[in-house]
Amino acid sequence: MEPHHATIWEAIADAIPNEVAVVQGDVRRTWADFEDRSARLARAFTDAGLQPGSKVAEFLYNSPEYLEATFAALKIRAIPVNVNYRYVDEELRYLLENADAEALVYHSSLRERVAAVRDRLPALKLVIEVDDGGAHLDGTERYEEVLARSDPAPRIERSPDDVSMAYTGGTTGRPKGVTAHIGEAVEVMLATAPPLLREQAVETPEEAVALAVRRAGEGSQFVTIPAPPLMHQTAMAIGVLPTLLFGGRVVLLNGRTLDCQELWDVAERERADAVIVVGDAFARPMLKALDERPGRVLDRVTVVASSGAMFSSEVKAGLHDHLDNVVIIDLIAATEGGMGMSLSFKGTPAETARFMPSPGVIVVTEDARRVEPGSGEIGLVALPTSAGHGYFKDEAKTAATFREIDGSRYAIPGDFATVGADGSLMLLGRGSQCINTAGEKVFPEEVEEAIKTHPAVDDCLVFGIPDERFGQRVAAVVGFSADADPVPHDELIAALRTQLASYKHPREIVTVETVPRTAVGKPDYPEAKRLFEVAVRQ
Repeated sequence: MEPHHATIWEAIADAIPNEVAVVQGDVRRTWADFEDRSARLARAFTDAGLQPGSKVAEFLYNSPEYLEATFAALKIRAIPVNVNYRYVDEELRYLLENADAEALVYHSSLRERVAAVRDRLPALKLVIEVDDGGAHLDGTERYEEVLARSDPAPRIERSPDDVSMAYTGGTTGRPKGVTAHIGEAVEVMLATAPPLLREQAVETPEEAVALAVRRAGEGSQFVTIPAPPLMHQTAMAIGVLPTLLFGGRVVLLNGRTLDCQELWDVAERERADAVIVVGDAFARPMLKALDERPGRVLDRVTVVASSGAMFSSEVKAGLHDHLDNVVIIDLIAATEGGMGMSLSFKGTPAETARFMPSPGVIVVTEDARRVEPGSGEIGLVALPTSAGHGYFKDEAKTAATFREIDGSRYAIPGDFATVGADGSLMLLGRGSQCINTAGEKVFPEEVEEAIKTHPAVDDCLVFGIPDERFGQRVAAVVGFSADADPVPHDELIAALRTQLASYKHPREIVTVETVPRTAVGKPDYPEAKRLFEVAVRQ
């Protein structure tokens, strides 16, 4: 059996057909349902002319159909493409054109944006609409009708070298499609995911299926709630794909904005083992929800896993107060690959932004010299990778990011870190957001984390603004907790004096009602700067 998601999922569906694979509200799809519906959609793709390597774009909110479209694409060796459901017309058109999308699956509530671009995308062969209450768009196929008329696609042999692609938007520039080989990702999951589930590492796909069968027989099927949008890699790569690889159950929230009371209610009802989040943007309101409504039975929750944003030690400690048995897994990763991990246990929350590197990860200077542990020197995190990794249709960006160092290939996405004497990484931030003030480098994440230690602060973002004398000066937007009175800005600065050198202190701070973040909780620095400029002009 080849290390390929679709092949392993098919075998699991055969082995435990009556176990539940996907849940959202009242919808409960067994593994047999999941496999059959995906196979019928796969047949519709091939009937429309899609072939191995064709791109299937998913312009969808979290839903069982998102996972079915992913499975269907993988079945025919096509490439599922994540699309941010917040994209408006031109952003949507750019991504679909850049991806060479031949099929599009979208929610009917997004019909206006699809209508605005589909006639400008001649490569599209099939557009399928999932009904979520929006009006039907003429000329598109209805999802359930497509499944009803299509026979299941026959099963085929696949290759570990089949390509996956994930679009990363970041905070600046056009989104980029990061490509990789599916087999490599599956092999990493086989080796790393089971120990986090308190199981022995798995070496082969057959062993993954056997583990799924054993846990189902024991009544201990692994249950995961991916709280972020599925179009974000944290939800898919950390939540969905590993869970399904071992015959687990993916539980999706009904709400399209984060409702932490709903999250914990669902975790209690579904007896969830794991909750997947994006740093403090998710974890802080989750902690507040637990404080407001204690008493739920959450003893089954043993994992809270995060990636994509800063996860502060004080918030981890607060979660441990409510969840006695939980281990908090804080992953440092980029769409280009994993960098490291920290584990936090009750009584011993991990230090904010300090991680043990993943195997093979190094830190290098701009001239590719390795940073010595304990030296205090700042370098760039470099991730071991293979020739299958790169940016789709962007040779220049691929050459700049994926480099050869000492005879091995690495991805260097731009994250700065120092290396402790024990080999641990202290993440400082992404270079594209680094502030240069009078020649001194200031990493926004470090300042943000220091500001958020003030008990009245709910969230904040830090960035550089032009300065005639220093080139840039440090500025910030700050949001205060709803149950706290805003504090004077000089009080915030005073609280930083024992934590940060003075050149890192914000010279200007603006209070905002809500600190801007993307749908997945990542910082929206362009919007933060806009809010700052508006407030300064008033």
